[in-house]
Amino acid sequence: MNINIVPLPEDRQKPLFKNILDVPFGSMFTDRMFLMEYNKPEGWHSPTIKPLENLSLHPGCLVLHYGQEIFEGLKAFYGKNNKIILFRPEMNIKRFNRSAERMCMPELDENDVMEAIKNLIKLEKRWVPNQRGASLYIRPTMIASEVGLGVRASKDYLFYVILSPVGPYYKEGFNPIGLYVTKDYIRAAKGGVGEAKTGGNYAASLYAGEIAHKKGYSQVLWLDAQERKYVEEVGAMNIFFAFRNRIVTSPLTGSILGGITRDSVLKISNDLGIEAVEKQLSIDEIIRGIESGEITEIFGTGTAASISPVGHLSYNDRKYIINDGKVGPLSQKLYNFLLDLQYGEIEDKYNWLTYID
Repeated sequence: MNINIVPLPEDRQKPLFKNILDVPFGSMFTDRMFLMEYNKPEGWHSPTIKPLENLSLHPGCLVLHYGQEIFEGLKAFYGKNNKIILFRPEMNIKRFNRSAERMCMPELDENDVMEAIKNLIKLEKRWVPNQRGASLYIRPTMIASEVGLGVRASKDYLFYVILSPVGPYYKEGFNPIGLYVTKDYIRAAKGGVGEAKTGGNYAASLYAGEIAHKKGYSQVLWLDAQERKYVEEVGAMNIFFAFRNRIVTSPLTGSILGGITRDSVLKISNDLGIEAVEKQLSIDEIIRGIESGEITEIFGTGTAASISPVGHLSYNDRKYIINDGKVGPLSQKLYNFLLDLQYGEIEDKYNWLTYID
């Protein structure tokens, strides 16, 4: 792929990071972006790295009316020996194409996407925070750009990548958060687009999320759409329950996003002496497990949040405390191992790390 690189204006300079861990997640962006266009006759064309700027869209653009868009989230880490490291980027690219297929959008060549991301980060290397717990968040996005009214798949698309230096996703950092369980609202149903990373899923979560925030909880813990009984995922994470030294997460039933961090935790657990199981759990089983002490920890997993311990949850207007509201040993062990791996501080026997020269 022959990428056109547009020079930056001379007056653009990197801001000083006093402490990126104190900057709200996703509120700061780097100087450049990658952009590529698609139409039926030409396919994907005009790959460009250019100064970050606003998109110019016609008000009749299909994405604005029918929500045909997808995105991804992955991270670059400042590792040992000044190496920039991507964690399992090929998994994000494959998931992006699965989302594209589900949303009737054109797939991208996986090698082209990897090349675009690598070249963009090489130019923006100074933005990768050299700080434990911080990283460069990478947001590939595709939107329908054809102009016209009427429910149908677009013929034209824009693919772009933007970068954001970030600290923790939750203001609590690696400290227990609170979850709110609702039976009144659902995030996604089987047969819908719950397993695609598309904006409509997140839009559907906002109302219940606002209720949760007003009650003092960080996120909603969603139940299945049909029976409102089985635990599925959190708005920004997959969810795990620890029954002493065994961790359980919901299987991918078609309404749950297949998280890369989720998959990583399932794979590394056995090497850490932790039994990992995919199994449906009802909210009643969860509550009984918390009350009896059988459930010793709950934690979420996601690219943005990494490993996020849960200290309490609310169900039927009652608050349930997990592990005295403290970080549990399994959450800590998995968190430490995952970060050590992502920053290149331990051997990558999984072949998950991609280095950017």
